[in-house]
Amino acid sequence: MSTPPDDLVLVAVAVLWGAVTGALLPRAAYRFSVPEEEADGGWRRTCPAGHPIRGWVGGARCARCARSARSVDDLGDPDRPRAPFLSAAAPVLPSAAAPVLPAVTAGVCAVLAAATGLRPELAVWLLLAPLGVLLAVVDLRVQRLPDPLTLTLAAAALALLGPTALLPEHAGHWTTALLGTLVLGGGYLLLHLVSPAGLAFGDVKLALGAGAVLGWYGWPTVTLGALAGFLLGALYGGALVVAGRAGRRTVIPFGPFMLAGTLVGMLIGAYAA
Repeated sequence: MSTPPDDLVLVAVAVLWGAVTGALLPRAAYRFSVPEEEADGGWRRTCPAGHPIRGWVGGARCARCARSARSVDDLGDPDRPRAPFLSAAAPVLPSAAAPVLPAVTAGVCAVLAAATGLRPELAVWLLLAPLGVLLAVVDLRVQRLPDPLTLTLAAAALALLGPTALLPEHAGHWTTALLGTLVLGGGYLLLHLVSPAGLAFGDVKLALGAGAVLGWYGWPTVTLGALAGFLLGALYGGALVVAGRAGRRTVIPFGPFMLAGTLVGMLIGAYAA
């Protein structure tokens, strides 16, 4: 059992990891934040100015636009617009959201470290946390959960938890992680078939990864995480209706609430393990 100073160091390391990895998310968030009907292969390939985008990690500013802006600045042309941020094309989050990503990712990593401690599964949670933040951002922007992200989350969770179950002092079970993937994914699939308009198929695929990480700590954690996601989504939707900003038929992105509920379940499951 780690001592309090050790816990503080662990949380500090997790915060640093989250801040660094979160700073690498804006480019991927921009590229994936495109409506399904406009997606070219599932992601954006150009910046708002039409320049090709290469790579998936890094800041939000288009490098070619930045070079052009610097060249114009050297010539003293104050009327030339500055280099656009890649996130400027996203309709929900402004360009200023790019600095928020490191803070959010750092916060998620910090609470996971505080709840999990020095157990080996913490390394898995820290590796998956940036992917979860990225999924939440994309769904908030365009109400879409891209397959390359949701399926990668599920596959990575199971692949990483497998060897983790062989390490000493772990506090979970890979078998229940696998079964949690099947059960939660199957449950969401049933809900999708009953009400396709109420629950998108992307949520079903996200449930696979959520079931894996929740299942690691057992069936009570799976139940808690799933219920927390529905509760948070219902509270948000109800608040919008009361505020007059939505009706009963308004569609809201459910992915962020699924992820938030999953985080709640993981924290309680890790703390209680």
